[in-house]
Amino acid sequence: MRQLNVELGERSYPIYIGEGLLAEVSSFFENHGIGKKSPLMIVTDEKVAPLYLDDITASLSSAGYRVVSAVVPSGEQSKSLANLEQLVSKALEGGLDRKSAIIALGGGVVGDLAGFAAASYMRGVKFIQIPTTILAHDSSVGGKVAVNHPMAKNIIGAFHQPEFVLYDLNTLQSLPEREVKAGLSEVVKHGLIWDESFVQWCIEHANDLIKMKPDALGYALYKGCGVKAQVVSQDEKESSLRAILNLGHTIGHALEAVAGYNELLHGEAISIGMIGSAKLGVRYGASEELLRVTTLALESCGLPTRIPAHYDTDDIIAAMMHDKKFSEGTVVFVVPTEIGKVEIKPDVPVQWVREIIEELKQEA
Repeated sequence: MRQLNVELGERSYPIYIGEGLLAEVSSFFENHGIGKKSPLMIVTDEKVAPLYLDDITASLSSAGYRVVSAVVPSGEQSKSLANLEQLVSKALEGGLDRKSAIIALGGGVVGDLAGFAAASYMRGVKFIQIPTTILAHDSSVGGKVAVNHPMAKNIIGAFHQPEFVLYDLNTLQSLPEREVKAGLSEVVKHGLIWDESFVQWCIEHANDLIKMKPDALGYALYKGCGVKAQVVSQDEKESSLRAILNLGHTIGHALEAVAGYNELLHGEAISIGMIGSAKLGVRYGASEELLRVTTLALESCGLPTRIPAHYDTDDIIAAMMHDKKFSEGTVVFVVPTEIGKVEIKPDVPVQWVREIIEELKQEA
C-alpha cells in the first residue's frame, strides 16, 4: 500500500492506494475515529452497487456500524439538485445526525454528489471517499464537491475535505475500456501541469495503462494523486496555484454542457480542452513541440483530441460564458508554456477561443 497526505493543518488527511484495501474497510474507519453510535450513509450508483455495496455494508455492520445506503443512476446527469434532495431525504429517514459520515463509493459523479450532500447536510458532516474509477483519482482528492445546473457544470458547490481517501486498485478492473481511457486524461493532465518526465513516462507506458497492468497503473495513480495533493496543500480553495488543475477544463466543461452531459465522458471532454489550451499556448509564443507532445500523450492513451463537427460553436461559447472562469468579456484559461509548466491567463480574448474551437472542429 502507498500513502500520500494532503497537508491542510487540522484538516489534513491521507490517501491510501493499494490492492485489496476494501477487505479491511472497517479497520480504516476505526483507525480514523469514525464513531459507531451515529449511522453512516453509503452513496453509490447503479453500476457500482452490485459489485461492492453489499460487501462493504457487511464489513462495516460486522464491526458495529449502522449503515444505510442510497443508489443513484449512473452518469453525469445524477449530479443534480433533485438527486441531492433525495440523498438528504434518505439521510433523514436513516437517522443521520451531526456525528454521522457520508461515504462516496464510486466515480467522480458519486464523489461530487455525495460530497456536496455531506457539506450541506446539517451544515456539514464527515465525508469519506472510496473511488472506483481512474478518473476519480483526481476528483476524490481536494474537497471540491458540487452538483450541476443545466446551464453550467459544478456551479453549485462547496469545499468539503474528506476524512480520508481509500483507493482500492482492484475495483478498477471492472471498468470498461472507454472509461479507462477517459480516466487517463486526468493522469496525463497532472504531468502536463507539473512534471515533464511523467508525461514521457505516460507516453511510453500508455499500452500498459490502457490494459490496466497493476504496476503501471499503481505508479501512475500514485504520481497523479501526488501532484493533486501537493497543489491542494498549497492552495486549498483555489485562490491562486490550485487553478492550474483546471487545464483543459474551460473548453471541456463547455463541451460537456453542449453534449447534455451524456455524449462525451468528462475525461474525453477535458482531453479535447487540453488540446485547445496547447493551441492557445502556441499563440502566446510556446513552441509547436508543446502541441505535438500534448497531442501524442493524449492520443497514445486513446483519447479524443478534436471537437465533434456537429457541435455548434456559438453553443460552446455560450456555455463557456456561464462557467465560473468567465469574467467581463474574457475567459480565464490555464495555458501551458512548455510540457510540465503552465500559467494562468486571466484575459484570453473570446475571439481567440472561438477561432481555436473552429480549428478543432475542422481538424476532426
